[in-house]
Amino acid sequence: MTLDSPKFLFVPVSSAEGMGEYMRSLIIAKEVERRWPNATIQFVLSRHAPYASNCPYPTALLDDTPTKNIKAVNDFMSFFMPDFVIFDASGRRSQLSHAKQLGASVIFISQHKRKRSRGMKVMRAKVTDSHWVVQPEFVIGAISWFDKLKLKLIDRPEPKVIGPIFVNPKQEKQAKLLDSYNLKRDGFVLLSAGSGGHQDHQGYVVEDFAEAAIRIYRETKLPCIIVYGPNYPGEMVSCEGVIAVKSLPPEDLINMLDAAKVAVLSGGDTLLQAIALKKPTLSVAVSKDQHYRLKVCSTNGLTVCSSRDVSAMTRALLGLLEEQNFALLESNLSKSKCKNGLDISMDILASLYQRKFDTQD
Repeated sequence: MTLDSPKFLFVPVSSAEGMGEYMRSLIIAKEVERRWPNATIQFVLSRHAPYASNCPYPTALLDDTPTKNIKAVNDFMSFFMPDFVIFDASGRRSQLSHAKQLGASVIFISQHKRKRSRGMKVMRAKVTDSHWVVQPEFVIGAISWFDKLKLKLIDRPEPKVIGPIFVNPKQEKQAKLLDSYNLKRDGFVLLSAGSGGHQDHQGYVVEDFAEAAIRIYRETKLPCIIVYGPNYPGEMVSCEGVIAVKSLPPEDLINMLDAAKVAVLSGGDTLLQAIALKKPTLSVAVSKDQHYRLKVCSTNGLTVCSSRDVSAMTRALLGLLEEQNFALLESNLSKSKCKNGLDISMDILASLYQRKFDTQD
């Protein structure tokens, strides 16, 4: 490693269904590139993930998600010799250990209690330099006294709650983006069901979001833009008042979210980003792990929840838009301490970066 050309390896969970971990890693990678222009950035992804072929950085493709490809990931790390490895909700202990043995700084990212507990296991914690929790503290809660004592005894830092990670909206870029879709700030509804790959016996969840968009426009005359997601394999539906988009880069999605009057979202990372942006939302769980998060956010008055039923979604959004309800939601959001964790994560990386050189000196 040289001062101006560090090597970063990103190992997010990757599959044919979700894409939150990949998008978060991509956001961090782009900020790393901005701060260290000469950095070498590399991803490891499942070849079955729809976004794998479109990753803007060199990518090693695996036959499955990295956590299930222990030897392949370890072999690639031995070849690449990274200075930093960021495991986003992925990685076996042996993979973290191997990265550490190669001299890399190891970062583990968790997004819920089960993953956080996994990251605090003694043998994993010993080979983890920094553990980031990308949930607001009001959602995930504090760690137990036992975990605090355990980490203290092995001289390892506690997990750092940094909150959701996203690119901050940029006014000029946002204005150009809105012009390209003939939309006005605070004059439209954004709908996104995440990656678009979530489905059950009723079909793909995003198809219900699309039907809801049609009904919302008919009832409110607010234009709707629906982002189907790169994992959706079907045909997009466009009709009067509804703009259908396959996918948007992270920075474009954030700019659209920030500009919307209200958003209809799944219970994934984008919901937490909306809360950090103080944006009113209607939220719908599209996977089992999202129900608890939505319950906590709703209990704190930071979103309005709905079932997946199209009629229920439409009624709930109309109710949210009523002046008194909308004002209450905005007031609750203004008091929320949830914020963008990107700067926090980069400060930690910069500290680890400097520590490597201080140690070498």
